[in-house]
Amino acid sequence: MLQTLRDNRIELVRASWHELSISVSDVSLSDEGQYTCSLFTMPVKTSKAYLTVLGVPEKPQISGFSSPVMEGDLMQLTCKTSGSKPAADIRWFKNDKEIKDVKYLKEEDANRKTFTVSSTLDFRVDRSDDGVAVICRVDHESLNATPQVAMQVLEIHYTPSVKIIPSTPFPQEGQPLILTCESKGKPLPEPVLWTKDGGELPDPDRMVVSGRELNILFLNKTDNGTYRCEATNTIGQSSAEYVLIVHDPNALAGQTGPDHALIGGIVAVVVFVTLCSIFLLGRYLARHKGTYLTNEAKGAEDAPDADTAIINAEGSQVNAEEKKEYFI
Repeated sequence: MLQTLRDNRIELVRASWHELSISVSDVSLSDEGQYTCSLFTMPVKTSKAYLTVLGVPEKPQISGFSSPVMEGDLMQLTCKTSGSKPAADIRWFKNDKEIKDVKYLKEEDANRKTFTVSSTLDFRVDRSDDGVAVICRVDHESLNATPQVAMQVLEIHYTPSVKIIPSTPFPQEGQPLILTCESKGKPLPEPVLWTKDGGELPDPDRMVVSGRELNILFLNKTDNGTYRCEATNTIGQSSAEYVLIVHDPNALAGQTGPDHALIGGIVAVVVFVTLCSIFLLGRYLARHKGTYLTNEAKGAEDAPDADTAIINAEGSQVNAEEKKEYFI
């Protein structure tokens, strides 16, 4: 005799004197419990099994972000997920780096079977956090190693940072000069303000402002001074200064003269030393050649003494000079 559970979701898959199999579709938390299989034979055979149903956590939600956030403010983000059984784990990541120091809260749901889990992240923001993605990740055994995530991209407003970049490191009289004001901020500071020595630009026809650039067409000595670039946005104001010193082209050319003279002097010394070395080497080789011939003379048995040979040679040279005839 076989008795089955009366539920449309429960289906008998296999029935024999040796095996009874059922399948449960659309499983819910209410299906958790102890199942008993009884085979009515003589005697009756009974087997029991306990079915544990996992509660799959809902997709997490991040709350607490209100755009925009000002640089230096303390931000508090909360990530929450419900319906997990057992309670899910929540982890925070910022710039793909896990944040460990977070608050964690676990609450039992009204059905007294599942849990709502929340985690709170507190940190002080700066300009480097602008555009950064903060990720809340939910891990649970029911997700089969595929965690659920929620992401919040931060928008941070901050005061401008300003830097002046000249087109040349040595401005010369008569040449043009471009000063570029690099300003970064959020919101983007636009436009920028140029001043010289605390006042307006003295020669608007020759000093032309184009966007973030100050173009001085032809430099002269009167352009010397301190140039300031100011950038402003809704958060604040910042500035940078550049001290302009116009150089005389002739003076700059004269500064390179000693370098050429030094190079020329070094070359002359090298040539002189080389010629002297060649001359001394020639004399050395010539003297050793004579010594070689003299040693040959000493080696011959029938040859006179080498020293005598040298003297005789010198004497013969004198006699030869005395025997010279001169014709007029």
